[in-house]
Amino acid sequence: MAPLGTDYLLVMTWSFPIGRILGSEVRVHATFFLLLLWIGLAAYLDGGTAAALENLIFICALFACVVAHEFGHALMARRYGIKTPDITLLPIGGLARLERMPERPGQEIAVALAGPAVNVVIWVLLTLLFGAQAQMDDLATIEDPGLGLLARLAVVNLFLAVFNLIPAFPMDGGRVFRALLSMPLGRVRATRVAARAGQVLAFGFGLLGLTTGNPILLLIAIFIFIAAAAESSDVAMREAVRGVAAQAAMITEFEALAPEDTAQAASNSLLRTTQSEFPVLDAHGRPLGVLTRADIFKAATEGATGGLVGDMMHAALPQVALGAPLEKALRALYQDRAPAVAVTGPTGAMIGYITRENLGEFLVLSAAPGRR
Repeated sequence: MAPLGTDYLLVMTWSFPIGRILGSEVRVHATFFLLLLWIGLAAYLDGGTAAALENLIFICALFACVVAHEFGHALMARRYGIKTPDITLLPIGGLARLERMPERPGQEIAVALAGPAVNVVIWVLLTLLFGAQAQMDDLATIEDPGLGLLARLAVVNLFLAVFNLIPAFPMDGGRVFRALLSMPLGRVRATRVAARAGQVLAFGFGLLGLTTGNPILLLIAIFIFIAAAAESSDVAMREAVRGVAAQAAMITEFEALAPEDTAQAASNSLLRTTQSEFPVLDAHGRPLGVLTRADIFKAATEGATGGLVGDMMHAALPQVALGAPLEKALRALYQDRAPAVAVTGPTGAMIGYITRENLGEFLVLSAAPGRR
């Protein structure tokens, strides 16, 4: 699956880390285990314990290939100075989250093609070195252990390479398509075209899933449709903030908390104001963290009203300078999953902060006729 440049908080919420490889955290989504359970149970009912075990081994080997595919993206992106914070395994494949997407068409094409290239290499190794014999027709009976583990892996890797080259978001081919279109059309219009192609593809998968009763196809269709729309929205948002300073979108009137304040004092501030996030500042006005409405509610429901704000706050509060590009704050909000971004002055004191909500309001107002 294509590397993500968009926010995917829901994916991260239901995933957990299993280790780090080459500087990237590898995560597994909880629904991946539902896939293992479903495949294992189906194989057990059909062929007993031995068939169930062999199918589970096949699925684990397949997802090792998916991880290798995502690291193809990650390592190619690293050549252009782009890091990959994490890679998440899902029932429908893998997601590599790049800290930013390459905007030069040639670089985006190289990063996009690196993933399918890994699958081609695996297919070549399995067929030429290990003698795996498989045809694309074998996909129809891929669940049959009689095909052999290596043959099944070979044909699936060939399928993954071909499938990911479909010219529609969020497939790798969609990014190649977007990069080529961006030369004459510009990045935003090219993204819209590739995203619409992805949604048409999703509609086709959904229709096929409904007519055949295949829940996996329906799941893939839903993911492709949402991811394509999210990519189009993300690119349009980044284009809208290009050349704008962070100070243009920041909240400047706010009530702050001190780390020694109690949870009860924070509750009072929540009732007294309309804020959802409360910056936590030191004695010199420098940001130490942020306390959210959810944190205050949690303390109240647990009866911890005497707890200290310093113990409850999110200490990892990204900071940007007053004149920094708004795109930098946008990246921190959506890729670092921060509840807010502090905007600081020359002395390090906080002048304002930016949240997803007020950033959205800024974008809506900026798009209004007569603005900017």
